[in-house]
Amino acid sequence: MRFAAIADIHGNYLALEAVLADIRAQGITDIVNLGDMLSGPLDARRTIEILMPLEILHVLGNHDRYLLDRAPEKMGSWDRPAHAALDASQLDWLRAHPMARVFRDQVFLCHATPDNDEVYWLDIVHPDGTVALSPLDRIEQFAQGIAQPLILCAHTHLARAVRLRDGRMIVNPGSVGSPGYRDVHPFPHVIEAGTPHARYAILELVDASWRVTFRNIAYDHQTMATLARRNNQPELANALATGWIR
Repeated sequence: MRFAAIADIHGNYLALEAVLADIRAQGITDIVNLGDMLSGPLDARRTIEILMPLEILHVLGNHDRYLLDRAPEKMGSWDRPAHAALDASQLDWLRAHPMARVFRDQVFLCHATPDNDEVYWLDIVHPDGTVALSPLDRIEQFAQGIAQPLILCAHTHLARAVRLRDGRMIVNPGSVGSPGYRDVHPFPHVIEAGTPHARYAILELVDASWRVTFRNIAYDHQTMATLARRNNQPELANALATGWIR
């Protein structure tokens, strides 16, 4: 069993196209998408037009939910322009996907944690804004009750793999389209991938054990950085251009 996991596209259609091309070049046909597909000051419509025809298993992220559960005037600066770019049929397509699901009986899929689409799972933010690998006890608490040997999450845009003490593995494939952002919850902090690559992961079951390969894909990131800057998002523009917010 071998498949690809993508996440956190955030309307970056050029990064998505590059990742899909690399997945095809690897000979992989099965893909799962861990959410946050469209929100961002880039191009939600072109992104969803790429995604809708594909046979991909999707779960919703917190930003996907924001597009569906609140009025446009209550949306944030990443969600409002995405919502305005989408028509009713596209929002209905988004609405049809669940917050969590199981792939081929072997893989549990969610965006952040199983019960909360806004909580970091593999990473933790300290009061001083430092972002670090979460303690194993905390990681395992969120995994209670999940029977599948492989668990996939996203949300932090940072590629990570953690093996639990019972042998299960949790993987965050990293972000396809947003290598950095700033947030204030639970404490003010920045996430920075360090390079502008589009990221995804390949998961493979070998001798009853799951293996992960992280892929960093070059694409025309400067074009997307220019678009973010034109749409008054200079920090995202910096992240798209360099992999760093600052």
